[in-house]
Amino acid sequence: MAAVAVAHISLNSKTPLFPEPKPAFWASGGLGAKRSLDAETKLVERCLAGEQGAWEDLVKSYTRRVYSICFRFTNKDSAAQDLTQEVFLRVFKSLQSFRAGEGSFSVWLTRLTRNLLVDHYRRTKQERATESLDDKLPVLEERTAQHARTDGLLAGREAGELLQAALQKLSPDLREAVILRDLEDMEYREIARVLEVPEGTVKSRLNRGRAELARVLRRNKVSV
Repeated sequence: MAAVAVAHISLNSKTPLFPEPKPAFWASGGLGAKRSLDAETKLVERCLAGEQGAWEDLVKSYTRRVYSICFRFTNKDSAAQDLTQEVFLRVFKSLQSFRAGEGSFSVWLTRLTRNLLVDHYRRTKQERATESLDDKLPVLEERTAQHARTDGLLAGREAGELLQAALQKLSPDLREAVILRDLEDMEYREIARVLEVPEGTVKSRLNRGRAELARVLRRNKVSV
């Protein structure tokens, strides 16, 4: 396989919390799903065969999605950038272990990303100082008042900032379930494969995560 080259990602924390779904590679259901699976399998095969440009195509195809998961989990652009780079380094080293018959490359990549995030969470547990929603709220309330909004709702970017901050209040188990289902739009069965738990456990964590997220936002009198 060609020498690894992971391009620097020019993304930042203003990336939309709810991006438009991308049908390519990540589509679910019907003929579109088969086509996307065929396309990503062929892309992996091209990489393993050492085809020129294949690795760059793979990185470009999946960078934004991996970064999105990393940022939503850490709420820090610099950490998400570094983790995204590390994910693709791990992909490069372990791509030969991917087996198309055992599931899609998208699920395999998401599982690898999730495992890296778990390692990162444990590694930074003592030093982590995540900005709290309580600290962020007064600033956003002042900004809202300055703009004299009368509908009682926060504008899109501000709502995104509050939701992102609220996500950090959830335990890692609940947070990853909410991120993968509600923000990344993955199927329950796909999430179950990523987390290596039964679908029932995924649904239970998701319900608890949604309820806790709603409580956090209600405590801060946020309507989104």
